[in-house]
Amino acid sequence: MSTPTRPLSTWAKNIAPSPTLAVDAKAKALLAAGEDVCGFAAGEPDFDTPEHIKEACIAALKSGKTKYAPTPGIQPLREAIAADYAARAGLNVTPAQVVVSPGGKFSCYLAIMAVCSPGDEVIVPAPYWVSYPEMVKLAGAAPKVVLADDSTGFRVTAAQVEAAVTPKTKLLILNSPSNPTGAVYTRAELESIMAVALKHNLYVMSDEIYEHLIYDGAKHVSPATFSKETEARTITVSGFSKPYAMTGWRLGTLVAPGPIAKAAAEIQSQTSSNATTFAQYGALAALTEKEKTKASVEAMMTAFDRRRKYLHAELNKIPGVSCLLAQGAFYLFPNISKFGLTSEDFCNKLLDQQKVAAVFGSAFGAEGYLRLSYATSDEIIKKGVQRLAAFCASLKH
Repeated sequence: MSTPTRPLSTWAKNIAPSPTLAVDAKAKALLAAGEDVCGFAAGEPDFDTPEHIKEACIAALKSGKTKYAPTPGIQPLREAIAADYAARAGLNVTPAQVVVSPGGKFSCYLAIMAVCSPGDEVIVPAPYWVSYPEMVKLAGAAPKVVLADDSTGFRVTAAQVEAAVTPKTKLLILNSPSNPTGAVYTRAELESIMAVALKHNLYVMSDEIYEHLIYDGAKHVSPATFSKETEARTITVSGFSKPYAMTGWRLGTLVAPGPIAKAAAEIQSQTSSNATTFAQYGALAALTEKEKTKASVEAMMTAFDRRRKYLHAELNKIPGVSCLLAQGAFYLFPNISKFGLTSEDFCNKLLDQQKVAAVFGSAFGAEGYLRLSYATSDEIIKKGVQRLAAFCASLKH
């Protein structure tokens, strides 16, 4: 007699797997099987972690930095993060307001869990990073999506945000520069949106993981720097993965008012305990050995900028495709709605027929688009966009 299977939890049944990771995994499986795949799916720099960062981690390992660390991070790193925000943004942050987590993704999760409860609503501008709505649901809250398309540069307006506010609204998520579009909000746009947040007493999670990856003279601005009032309502999340090619190191940051930072640390203490101890010493080198880090970031940005411009120009040569030029991050988000396929069907056929891996726009809350990461080699970009052109030519639009 078999034992009846008991149901999974509400959280397990309602959570969706990451589409970006799923597409990237499928592409890597095809590569492992000997297929010639052009991968545009992963949000991961194709550069190695700078040597001085690796050497600092190796030295930490050799000196025995392999034990538990304080839950919110080693003190020197928290001090360096606070000093970095003060130097770059004029934000008077204390180390007690800093939490180092096992990844920027976990920093976002901590921020949401620290302020959201079941029954709350969270405004999520779309196109959004795929994990935001799922994290909101894991907190028992409800995501309320507000869409901005390419006609507005993929940036929502203060009026759109205000229209979405209800008595249940607790949090607004902002992401500039944006994944998946590369859109960068201006200071005036963010000030207008933050005025709405203050009016309705909302918390704001500002995801600034791509703040160092900006082009064409665009400026990154952090909402927490606008006033004492905005600082008191803003949770700034970031990390080391994107600007320093440290994706596998899993090191994120959270900077927030004291009570929120304390709550986030306490949640972390019951989940991951702490970010990997010796990895934090590598992150410390990234912030303290500034000239070496700057040279590495600049070299990476030179390549990204070249790829960005080339891919953008080639995409707009394809009949039926239109694409805005991103101002930040390392993604382009072309409009493929004229081909009459759902974005998921488009991407599935593109991978099957031309061995080009891209992520469908519906995964980001924006049907009719696809995300292409140019954090890959010039050779793959050139070959991949040629295959994309051939695929589009085979479709009617």
